[in-house]
Amino acid sequence: MQQAKKGDKVKVHYHGKLTTGETFDSSEGRDPLPFEIGGGMVIKGFDDGVTGMTVGEKKTITIPADEAYGPVNPDMVIEMPKERLPQDMEVEVGMPLVMSDPQGQQFQVVVKEITDDKIVLDANHPLAGKDLVFDLELVEIEGGSPLIIMP
Repeated sequence: MQQAKKGDKVKVHYHGKLTTGETFDSSEGRDPLPFEIGGGMVIKGFDDGVTGMTVGEKKTITIPADEAYGPVNPDMVIEMPKERLPQDMEVEVGMPLVMSDPQGQQFQVVVKEITDDKIVLDANHPLAGKDLVFDLELVEIEGGSPLIIMP
């Protein structure tokens, strides 16, 4: 049987959970996730987990934070004067917001704290610093070359 390897285009059903068991993403009810192994389309640990699987195979992998979204970076926590927010804007802790950097690039932040004069925003990925658990099922290796056995 053909094993998935770097450069293969594959389709995978997955169920992503935190180590607490809380689901953060799943392909259930959707088409399987298509990606190229080693193509940088998914996190490294996911690539590594699918590598070597055969079509129809199911397995569970645990991806440490450093092979997922990395550690929480304290430099990505931003304090901003509350007066910089639009005056009519109501914000609350946990609310996602979109900011722009000086080059106009947009990125998502989450409100972490609100005081009388400042707001604390976190630009880390929501899964940064977390170990992830994935239930995987390799559905297809696209364009897989047939095995030819010479006599």
